[in-house]
Amino acid sequence: MQLFYNSEIKNTDSSFVFDKEESKHIVKVLRKKETDKIFITNGLGFLFISEICLASDKKCEVKILETQEFEKPKYNLHIAVAPTKMNDRLEWFLEKATEIGIQEITPIICDHSERKVYKIERAEKIIQSAMKQSNQFYLPKINEPISFKEFIANTNCENKFIAHCVETERKQLKDCIQPNENYVILIGPEGDFSENEIALSLENNYQPVLLGNTRLRTETAALVACHTVALINE
Repeated sequence: MQLFYNSEIKNTDSSFVFDKEESKHIVKVLRKKETDKIFITNGLGFLFISEICLASDKKCEVKILETQEFEKPKYNLHIAVAPTKMNDRLEWFLEKATEIGIQEITPIICDHSERKVYKIERAEKIIQSAMKQSNQFYLPKINEPISFKEFIANTNCENKFIAHCVETERKQLKDCIQPNENYVILIGPEGDFSENEIALSLENNYQPVLLGNTRLRTETAALVACHTVALINE
């Protein structure tokens, strides 16, 4: 199934018109024609099975034949991760985490962060593409970057974890996860979290965890955390 994404389509719509850019892509690039089936999601759990009734590269219109609603995952995973020095590494994480299953991502700026600025416009497109490629109907949310301290101060969740490399008492993340619960997991930069950040997280009831027995890159650690939670919730 080739899945299209458009946030404007509503579950009450009986027809839908794509904008000029998307119409050109559908008709000219993909060579879709009238009576062809189109599968669309709005990223809110709906699948719209539709049929092209007007195939124009300036205005592609579909009539909606059937609307299906899919249940939300019974768990919620929010990963706060420090942007990597090389953008492509974090983009790889965004793509793979979307494929595996994640609900929310926040870039956090830490004391040891090598990248202090991160623009999410390209990240949003990568997440949308990964959602379509993996035939999913809920679009993960990516938030604007925020400082570590602000994130800690403004995030409430019953299960909060920080993955760091300091040799202190830590549990394996896989031993802390239960199905159908909500989780926030902090993943630090290449230079790890600072001592002050670790202390602040503990003061705010974050539990220190391990993600295995090897030292991982930021993007690998974030993906391992994502897969661990998703696997236990299968």
